[in-house]
Amino acid sequence: MYHKSLFPDIPTFPEQNVHNLLFNRPEQQSWPDYTLYVDALIGQRRSYREFLDRVRDGGTALGAPVEQGGLGLNPGGKEIVAILSENCLDYMTLLHSCFAMTVPFTMFSSYATVSELKYSVSLTKATRLFVSKSLLPLALSTGFPDERIYLFEGHINGRTSFDEMIRQVRNNHIPRQSIRHAERDTLAYLILSSGTSGPPKAVMISHGNILNTLMQAAVIAPEIAKVQPPATWNGPDGRQTIFSVLPLHHAFGLHLTAVRIFLQPTTIVLLSKWDPDVYLDSIPKPVFRITSIFLIPSLVHQLLQHPRLKTTDFSTVQTVMCGAAYLPQQLASEFVKHFPTVERVNEGYGMSEATISVSATPTLGLFGGRAKIVPGSAGMLLPGFEACVVREDGSLADENEPGELYLRSGSVALGYWNDEKATKETFVNGWLRTGDRFRIDKDEVLYFEDRTKDTLKVSGMQVSPVEIENTLLAHPDKLIIDASVAGVSGGRISDEKIPRAWVVLSSAGAILGETQTIEKLDAWVRENLSKYKWLRGGIVIVDKIPKSESGKVLRRILVQAYEEQRKATRSKL
Repeated sequence: MYHKSLFPDIPTFPEQNVHNLLFNRPEQQSWPDYTLYVDALIGQRRSYREFLDRVRDGGTALGAPVEQGGLGLNPGGKEIVAILSENCLDYMTLLHSCFAMTVPFTMFSSYATVSELKYSVSLTKATRLFVSKSLLPLALSTGFPDERIYLFEGHINGRTSFDEMIRQVRNNHIPRQSIRHAERDTLAYLILSSGTSGPPKAVMISHGNILNTLMQAAVIAPEIAKVQPPATWNGPDGRQTIFSVLPLHHAFGLHLTAVRIFLQPTTIVLLSKWDPDVYLDSIPKPVFRITSIFLIPSLVHQLLQHPRLKTTDFSTVQTVMCGAAYLPQQLASEFVKHFPTVERVNEGYGMSEATISVSATPTLGLFGGRAKIVPGSAGMLLPGFEACVVREDGSLADENEPGELYLRSGSVALGYWNDEKATKETFVNGWLRTGDRFRIDKDEVLYFEDRTKDTLKVSGMQVSPVEIENTLLAHPDKLIIDASVAGVSGGRISDEKIPRAWVVLSSAGAILGETQTIEKLDAWVRENLSKYKWLRGGIVIVDKIPKSESGKVLRRILVQAYEEQRKATRSKL
């Protein structure tokens, strides 16, 4: 059966640059010049109006003609601006400067290895690269044209920084570029995702996709106002203060930190990279007064194991949200006990191919009292989303029956960049095949069951078994002739799977021996892939990889045998 969000439909809106909706709304003229961003480590602050001025000057630096001192980046000019950096204040500035100039951007993981970064550059066809000073050696190792690599800030002889570009615009009084028009399908950015299978792909998100997600708030806010009074926040000057620790190259971190916060005056306290001690130190600081925290399950798990969790003052925190992967209810219940004014950990479901959120925990009283808050569920569909649950034979599942979740919305991406085959497989007749198994009950509550696709979620990040398999097979000593990778039990939380490899030795591997071959393969993976992709589930030598008549690897047979052996071993202990 088909399901439709119980919220009112999203109203029609004109085609426009997302910059206009975020910064040129009439009510913003009366906003105070509040603190927008704070760097939690160094205390640097940037006000709303300082940020907006910096965005406009940054856009001018990107879009002004070369003869005027700009980079001369034009829409439709096949330019892709890439970003390789830890979270920092000018990361958001550059993103919005690109929005304003309709120059698409892409974001690379600051945890990437050389081979991963080379792949990302090749995949996205990036033409300019802005990089933090600490990651410049990594950027230079990719072979990216040296003259097109720029710093974010700081100074290195012979290399221009984004900060210097902005100062040059101001010092030389370069006329500000106008905000460029964007249509619904104008490409805004590429975000890397493993999709429903295979190695990472570049998801194409348009200005229209982002506007659609923002218009959800225009629908949700008045509906919530009907059933509860406006929120009173504990932050400075009565504002919501969000502690953002999620990487900006991830869709969750991107929209939380750089997009949705401009719907109302909000302060973001930004942490450049995860450090649990700094995190716990920062929350109770009077200068911050954190009201809202957003995490992923692996970080929740780390905090639950931290000895200082019980002694940290969380009295200012009013909302806790967890996303990017499924959070077991046991962990959610244990975690929320440490927050005296928080009733529950709010959850939801989203994916890069749907821009960001698909469903979320609703507010009680919505939909004429029909809204249900069910611990452990993925909440209810957000405005503008339609869904259906599909059986393996392609027929529609019944109410409360598991199957693959299909989605339809104006938030669904344009497709995959330069990958027609993957686009056709995932975006089918106007529907997005999520590759995730869900069931939807009679109250329209969504429940995550498991993943139909091969992609794993480790520490909230997507991990492609195919990417790891290809890395193993690419070992220069040709130690194996076949490999299969799948997720097995053993993660930080009970529902998290970790990668395990089954490999078939080549003659060279057989001569070297099983022990040394495994050691070499493991070291190779660690050298070439990010830590969350390492084979924490181990590597095992097998005679052959089980496959179907059509040649498809039967991963479930390998996983089932491993899990049965693991269970038997644990029972003996």
